[in-house]
Amino acid sequence: MRRSLLSSLRAHLGRLVAACLAIVLGVGFGSLAMIVHSSASHGIDETIGAQYKGVDAVVYPSRATISPTDIAKAQQVSQAAAVVTLTTAYLNAAYPDLVRPTGIEVDSLHDSTVIAGPGTSSGRLPTATNEIAIAARQAAKHKIGLGDQLRIGSFDGKSWTLRVVGLLDDEKSVGTAPAVVTPAAMKIISPDAFVRGIALAAKPGVSQVQLADAARAVVAGELTVYTGKEFVQHEVEDYTHGIDVLGGVFGMFALIALFVACLVIGNTFTIVIAQRTREMALLRCVGASRRQVFTSVLAEASVVGVVASAVGVVFGVALSALALTLSREFDWGIPKVPLHLDLASVFVPLLLGTLATLIAAVVPARRATKVAPLAALRPEAAPAASSRAGVLRLLTGFLLLAGGGVLLAAGAAMHQVLIGVAGGVISFLGVLAVGALLVPALIRLIGALPARGGGVPARIAVANAVRNPKRTAATTSALLIGVTLISLTCVGIASVQKTFDVSMNGQYPVDLTVTAWKEKMPAGAEQQLREIKGITQVVPVSTADVKAGGQEMSVTGIDPAKAGSVIHNQELAGKLKPGTALLAYSTMRALNVQEGSPITIVAGQHKLTLTVALSIGLDPITLTSADLTKLAPTASVTGYWLASDPKANAPDVIDAVQQSIPSVKDLTVEGGLAKRATYTQIFDVLLIVGIGLLGVSVLIALVGVGNTLSLSVLERTRENALLRAMGLSRGQLRRMLAVESLLMAVVAAGLGIVLGLIYGWTGTSALMGGQTVSGGVEYAVPGTLLIAIAAVAAVAGLLASVLPARRAAKVAPAGALATE
Repeated sequence: MRRSLLSSLRAHLGRLVAACLAIVLGVGFGSLAMIVHSSASHGIDETIGAQYKGVDAVVYPSRATISPTDIAKAQQVSQAAAVVTLTTAYLNAAYPDLVRPTGIEVDSLHDSTVIAGPGTSSGRLPTATNEIAIAARQAAKHKIGLGDQLRIGSFDGKSWTLRVVGLLDDEKSVGTAPAVVTPAAMKIISPDAFVRGIALAAKPGVSQVQLADAARAVVAGELTVYTGKEFVQHEVEDYTHGIDVLGGVFGMFALIALFVACLVIGNTFTIVIAQRTREMALLRCVGASRRQVFTSVLAEASVVGVVASAVGVVFGVALSALALTLSREFDWGIPKVPLHLDLASVFVPLLLGTLATLIAAVVPARRATKVAPLAALRPEAAPAASSRAGVLRLLTGFLLLAGGGVLLAAGAAMHQVLIGVAGGVISFLGVLAVGALLVPALIRLIGALPARGGGVPARIAVANAVRNPKRTAATTSALLIGVTLISLTCVGIASVQKTFDVSMNGQYPVDLTVTAWKEKMPAGAEQQLREIKGITQVVPVSTADVKAGGQEMSVTGIDPAKAGSVIHNQELAGKLKPGTALLAYSTMRALNVQEGSPITIVAGQHKLTLTVALSIGLDPITLTSADLTKLAPTASVTGYWLASDPKANAPDVIDAVQQSIPSVKDLTVEGGLAKRATYTQIFDVLLIVGIGLLGVSVLIALVGVGNTLSLSVLERTRENALLRAMGLSRGQLRRMLAVESLLMAVVAAGLGIVLGLIYGWTGTSALMGGQTVSGGVEYAVPGTLLIAIAAVAAVAGLLASVLPARRAAKVAPAGALATE
């Protein structure tokens, strides 16, 4: 049997290439996910470990603030060789390229002879109170060099000018490296700086546990004390949580790709073994047992699985090295991590790929042993359309569809994601189970048009596509999975984004509000804002200090005729009318008033009674500009409400607004645009990543389509030759195979898009229902994306037919008719 196995592999190697390619792609993708995750986690472990080198215990303010008493007691711990107070001040820095100061974190230096401290990439660390060292990337961003002066200010209005004497080495740091000053300078610029921890180094012979216990005994009980190893792990977990989540997402997509590869492999072995029925029957006739035949098929599958999985691992390692190299070109807030290979990231994909191949080959192998030798030597009869097994499978499929549909509806109605996921999985299994009935029916339906207008080749293609329903269903199921998941991703993300946008319009009805603190807006400020690229509307607002309900407050006045152009919530904009005061919910509670009740507002000698209406996302009290004029005739313009172009780059717009109107000393820019932009960017990245990752499974599925056509060409060699002999040209033969492939791809794409819409909408309802302010969910149909998915699937289906069609067209009719 060993010689038979080797000869079989040599003889049928070409037929197994597609199965090998499917495994290579699936395993390579899994290796990529595991290696990148392992490399990133290992790199952060090493980096954080280096940052806290020499630390044996840490007092951490997780539930309470570290007091000077705690610091003094920690310094008296006899088991400690060194005690360092980790102090950070949150200040403002006036960078030369910005018109207004921005926030900066400043750390206090400490003695680094025992416990590691920051290092510099150029220059030196500060030694005087008028010196500072800042992060190298921050310096490059704001064009600051050694010897430059940097203005540092506190939030209470004090400021100091410090000389930049060093650039901190932040190439291998996690997150944003802050600036540093001497302890004496810290006492001057921020006497009450935040103590983020106390680091202790142990004396020789004292373990980390002993030192931590000693520190725990003297500091306040609400403070958390870690050993050095525990603290490093704590910091690593904070930074790697996102990486772990991303690794889980990558792993999920890798399993999907491997599952699709299993379908392709199973279909390939089914066809290959069906074509070798006579060969196996001859082996049975010359003495091979059923067990030997079964074992030989699994041995063949194991060889294919091991070789293809090994190639896939090598492919994954190469892709990982490329991905990590490219990641170094972008600032993702993590250090530049090198490629790190561990046993799990190499051998787990190898093992999974081999096991997947073996599992996929079990059913075809069992089918091969069930055929009697003499029966196998006779021509194979067409498969029975209504066998007992087929009927049972259809009944099971319809039951799964019904049960899954009920769970889907329940998950959407009850807003339970797990129930919805279970319903989606069960119903999709039902779709796969009834595929042998559903797919041929859809192919006949869709194929009616080309069969009517495409001539003989198109009619033969439709007939060939439905000749073996189980094979056609198995071929399209792999592509169906990929298209369904991509469509689900697109529809789900579009629906969640639309729901989020509607919710954001309710919570943050104004994109940006620009306010001057205790100053008037200068002439020309409105025009400056209008000239900013991405700003579509600018409406001035006035403010005045008033008394309401005996409390001093500030009211905002805006022209109601223009308010609708900057307030996205039109229902809220419609409430703004003369005689009405829009109050935030917190203001209503503070003044003990309800919606619809009267409120009297006093400003100097002027008094006005208005009707209260609830507002969400506006200022504490908002009036019409006419009502504000009645209260404060001299109220000046102190700010503007802005609307932006949804297609504009939100971060650029916000930066431009923050750097506008340079004559205003303290300009506050708020609004929902920043949050909206952050989440929009997240949605866009998720969409791109999801489509890209699921595209791997679609590629594997298309390999399966091409593989099925290739094997069908071999299977129908005599039939195709007979058609050629009867007058079918090479071009018509190629067109016949192209139509057959196109029909399978279009059916898979169409059915996948429909399922994607259903799963996307129900998933959005399960995920977002009850999470919004109104409790409602918005459903979206990303038509352009769905059309693009269908078009790509159709084009890819046509491309999958190119090689099989060329191979079929090259065979001479006379030679093919002579083959057995």
